[in-house]
Amino acid sequence: MRIYINEAKHHVGEQVQIAGWLYNKRSSGKLHFLILRDGTGLMQAVVSKKEVPEEAFKLSGELTQECSLIVTGKVSEEPRSPGGFELHVSDVELVGKSEDYPITPKEHGIEFLLDRRHLWLRSKRQHAILRIRAETAAAMRDYLNSRGYVNLDTPIFTPNACEGTSNLFETEYFGSKAYLAQSGQLYSEAAIMSFSKVYCFGPTFRAEKSKTRRHLTEFWMLEPEEAWLDLEGCMDLMEDFIVEVVARVLDTRAEELKILERDTSILERVQKPFPRITYDDADRILKENESDFVYGDDFGGTDETILGDNFDRPVMIHRWPADIKAFYMKRDPDDYSKALAVDMLAPEGHGEVIGGSQREDDLEELEKRLKEHDLPKKYFEWYLDLRRYGTVPHSGFGLGFERTVGWICGTKHVRETILFPRMMYRLEP
Repeated sequence: MRIYINEAKHHVGEQVQIAGWLYNKRSSGKLHFLILRDGTGLMQAVVSKKEVPEEAFKLSGELTQECSLIVTGKVSEEPRSPGGFELHVSDVELVGKSEDYPITPKEHGIEFLLDRRHLWLRSKRQHAILRIRAETAAAMRDYLNSRGYVNLDTPIFTPNACEGTSNLFETEYFGSKAYLAQSGQLYSEAAIMSFSKVYCFGPTFRAEKSKTRRHLTEFWMLEPEEAWLDLEGCMDLMEDFIVEVVARVLDTRAEELKILERDTSILERVQKPFPRITYDDADRILKENESDFVYGDDFGGTDETILGDNFDRPVMIHRWPADIKAFYMKRDPDDYSKALAVDMLAPEGHGEVIGGSQREDDLEELEKRLKEHDLPKKYFEWYLDLRRYGTVPHSGFGLGFERTVGWICGTKHVRETILFPRMMYRLEP
């Protein structure tokens, strides 16, 4: 009977097979200790010269890093072994050779590892990060699904921009121009007029010429959108959402966080309420910390780090200068120079993880915004129809998935939080 390593606790005393790869090996006279991995965990397999055929013992001594094999043996409890169980081997079968495996226990440069990302994925650290990524995605979907949000998939090819035209990837589309989507938001706004509460979760693209640790050119974004929701309600949703997702990962992925040596006390402080400050408040904090920030600008990476360091949990900054925000954001009725927008900054220098706003629901105001942003009205007629036929107040946010995973994991760069990162200077493998 073949089992996975994480099922070993259910098969103590039984004869089983485990198929996997050789993670590590050491030998001691008449014993070989094979560390196996199969994607669900690590397990030690003990090969004794007395208990296996001579050929199997000889083969065990010749096995090399990352060869694939099938090992047969009896499961026993062993607290000192990885996972708390080990396999007393009766037979070993080599399936696929692995000669001169390039990633060895020694230190390697990041470019060397990225060139071999297809192999780097097998390492303990990368495996842990991507496990946490998968759990984070599941937690996010479960949160929204359980609250009546409908998951709808928005187009990747679009004829227009959502966040501005300066960082679009342009492509030829049967004789005309199309762009890779920066966001699914505008299409989700159409969907809420049918479903009230929706979300999209998929790849988005930004042609930003940025080499910072927070940027990818292809990344995933989670975007809930809700009818009848104002800015305060949007901030409530953002806060509750993040608290529940982080708690889920802490509960279910403790072992992976331990592998990453993550200080989980920081994540345990992610509790409601989050501090909520205005853009003007943030400006004062930056001045008090002797930042060279200029009022009216967007925050740079250093500014976001300073602001995040002033709080022990994520902080939400709202009511931004309208001139630096997107055309679809509603103006504050109490201060027309401000947009009803909010950014959530994660602590520890991870910066903005969520950007949201109340959307402009007035037809005349939205037409005015399109003109101010020099956006071609003909491509947005369908979007304007949403204001012509039964417009309602509505809000939503976009969560940068890799940044969020990077913050939860405590990684130094978002390139480790996605299977194959795409950056300004990297398109391979």
